[in-house]
Amino acid sequence: MKYFGTDGFRGEANKVLTADHAYKIGRFLGWYFNKEHKGRIVIGKDTRRSSYMFEYALCAGITASGSDCYLLHVTTTPSVAYVVRTEDFDCGVMVSASHNPYYDNGIKVLDSTGHKIAANIEEEMEKYIDGLTSELPFGTGDGVGIATDYAIGRNRYIGHLISLATRSYSGKRIGLDCANGSAHQIAKSVFDALGAKTYVIGNEPNGLNINEQVGSTHIETLQQLVKDKELDLGFAFDGDADRCLAVDENGNIVDGDKIIYICSKYMKKMGRLDGNHAVVTVMSNLGLFKAFERADIEYDVTAVGDKYVARDMEEKGYMIGGEQSGHIIFKKHATTGDGILTAIMLMEVILEEKKSLSELASGMKVYPQVLKNVRVTDKAAVMNDPDVLKERDAITDDLADNGRILLRESGTEPLIRVMVEAGTEGECNDYCDRLIKVIKDKGLA
Repeated sequence: MKYFGTDGFRGEANKVLTADHAYKIGRFLGWYFNKEHKGRIVIGKDTRRSSYMFEYALCAGITASGSDCYLLHVTTTPSVAYVVRTEDFDCGVMVSASHNPYYDNGIKVLDSTGHKIAANIEEEMEKYIDGLTSELPFGTGDGVGIATDYAIGRNRYIGHLISLATRSYSGKRIGLDCANGSAHQIAKSVFDALGAKTYVIGNEPNGLNINEQVGSTHIETLQQLVKDKELDLGFAFDGDADRCLAVDENGNIVDGDKIIYICSKYMKKMGRLDGNHAVVTVMSNLGLFKAFERADIEYDVTAVGDKYVARDMEEKGYMIGGEQSGHIIFKKHATTGDGILTAIMLMEVILEEKKSLSELASGMKVYPQVLKNVRVTDKAAVMNDPDVLKERDAITDDLADNGRILLRESGTEPLIRVMVEAGTEGECNDYCDRLIKVIKDKGLA
């Protein structure tokens, strides 16, 4: 793909991703879904300054092609997925670059089931963007599409989240870090409605401060809040709120791996872990795999990327999967990662088990993990070099059951990633450097 990667079309606003691109995407989608009936497309956006520009460019393209456009305004990516699949829309579009800085942005397209749109449609869209297909017809007369305010869709999503909680949160003191992003209008409403006493940060977006020293990529801000206010726990979301990391009552991070462990173990106990399986990625901590084995829970390991996790879950009927970054899918309730939903699912375990978050997370030991990137001239050459592979295998033998090494290529940059988990951080660094030295000595860096 030239433009659409694993998470849509993403890049610096008006340098890589322009308003013209957004208009053409809107033109294509408006035409594609208007061929057999009046197309209905819903759009959400995060709080970046450029999101408004892209939202209106998309809307102009969609309505010019004859489809109707429904605007959720500032909302979360999972809310777009929810509205698409529950309210008879042909597709949904989310304008966001997730955890990236404000000057980046992205366009993610979802199909009518709330999943990422098919690759063949993305390929057709790219050809249209590059002028490799004939011009698309415009809607004329009463065939021009209309744009409608659809904030009610976001409100229905909030109601859906509230309905999923099994118990009141009364008496719980909870910190919420909304990353100055999409969650700022939703998370507090949900937790207040459920009876929690909320302490909120990252809820004053100005178009330029999304993810700036707040949110799941800067969780130290929430850690300090939890300790200063002596809270029961805290939740940190990213820019479009499809991720969630937690902080326990002692101010310690509970990452996506630990959340998946806690929720999988509880789901098994309650008879809800279909296939006795969870789905994780190769970047999940070795401690998670060992904790699963102790809990007699089986697991699938996919490539890095939520789309691979979602595909495996969909094909095999598994109910929970996700990434260390906090992008977690609860298949019974959502088709995508949903940060606020993840927080609600974790609260269910805390309340039903009558345990603190630190107690629940204590069953998983986190192995020290070091990841180093090596800029290379040819990723395939490194991944197939016999001396590099021989050294990787030698390190694997040295680590035995007490660690692991992972060698993989970046999907978007000319980088090779070397990740080691071992008993100490010093060991991790030593083993990483051993393999990187071979890459450099072979002249591949």
